[in-house]
Amino acid sequence: MNSFCSSATLALFFPMNHVVPEMPTFPEALRYWLKLGWISFGGPVGQIALMHQELVEKRRWINDTHFLHALNFCMLLPGPEAQQLATYLGWRLHGARGGIAAGILFVLPAVLILFGLSWLYMAGGHLPWLAAIFHGLLGAVIAVVAEAVLRIGKKALKSPTLWAVAAASFTAIYFFHVSFVIIVFMAAMLGWIGNRLLPAQFPAGKGRGSAKESSAAIELPDVIPASWARSMSITVLCLTLWWLPVFAIAWWLGWSSTQAQQGLFFSKASLVTFGGAYAVLPYVAQQAVETHGWLSHPQMMSGLALAETTPGPLIMVLQFVGFVGGWQQPGALTPLFSATVSALITTWTTFLPSFLFVFLGAPHIEKLGQQPRLSAALTAITAAVFGVILNLGVNFTTQALWPASGCFDVFVATLAILAFVAMQSFKVGLMPVIGVCAVLGLLQQLAFS
Repeated sequence: MNSFCSSATLALFFPMNHVVPEMPTFPEALRYWLKLGWISFGGPVGQIALMHQELVEKRRWINDTHFLHALNFCMLLPGPEAQQLATYLGWRLHGARGGIAAGILFVLPAVLILFGLSWLYMAGGHLPWLAAIFHGLLGAVIAVVAEAVLRIGKKALKSPTLWAVAAASFTAIYFFHVSFVIIVFMAAMLGWIGNRLLPAQFPAGKGRGSAKESSAAIELPDVIPASWARSMSITVLCLTLWWLPVFAIAWWLGWSSTQAQQGLFFSKASLVTFGGAYAVLPYVAQQAVETHGWLSHPQMMSGLALAETTPGPLIMVLQFVGFVGGWQQPGALTPLFSATVSALITTWTTFLPSFLFVFLGAPHIEKLGQQPRLSAALTAITAAVFGVILNLGVNFTTQALWPASGCFDVFVATLAILAFVAMQSFKVGLMPVIGVCAVLGLLQQLAFS
């Protein structure tokens, strides 16, 4: 009884979101990363928002300042930023095993689902019922992206100048196709100089333990210090794991085989994927379709639709590219076996480099946040990245509402509005929204068939 009264009194005078939660166990974190892998719809915007909502606002394993600094860091790296963010957060909670587990589990469900859908696409031809489900899911994805943009914008844009930076970033990349790298560099310089001249407009995030967070987060363990020995060990190990399968396939099938060429090409692509999947897809489409002839433009667009409506990073479309290329150019192998090898080597060379980049840079993130000028630069980068994310959302929405036929898709627009209202006003969960939209897409196809 006394214990109950004490707890009630504590909750009365000290709200629970100001009580520091306990450090999660490794199995508890594993369960979360696996769950995230299955529900991470909506592309990088939705996935980052899901992690923020769960890890910062609900579980309070990470504080808001640390989360944004980690997001800024991952946005600067080539590769899928949402998967890299999960990898870093897993590393920050439980070291190398946590980072490896988080990074793998974030993409594993998408790998399995997209492999099955790719097989259906190639073996079953055009399946009206499957296309109808994907059509309905477009409305849900639009709503998820819109809701995520609003949530992240409220957190990241804390001054009128930062709003202006976000608007300028969006304008530069959407209308003038300015390189993401240039946008980030300009934003960093603006934040660095602006913090000295106009500190109120370019605020510096506070270091660990000093930020005034809306909720009390756990006290994270100390960061493993960076060293040359650590950096060399990580580099040698990751490069060996990265290239060993590529050389093994080349020894097995020859360097001229589809699989060996895909291993080389997607290794190169993993180094230039700055700015998210949409920034690299034109390059991949040009090389995969026009240079290598692995698939056609309509097949490329079908793969993009599959990747956009499945959990996991949008860059998973590259697995579809590899699968179709292996299926259509099997060489001495059967189409399915060839496609399987192609999908595996494509996925491996797309995602493994992310672990190298994250583990090398992770020890430096908190030090960046503790230096006011650098922290202000990161704050400005966050605003610029918001504009880039908004660009991704607008691109996706435009393609969904105005498909190849050129006619405005009233059905998808209506679903998107209803789904957005359901999540914003009535707090309906993500999975029910996705399920209802999928069913409505199927019913619409049955009604007009």
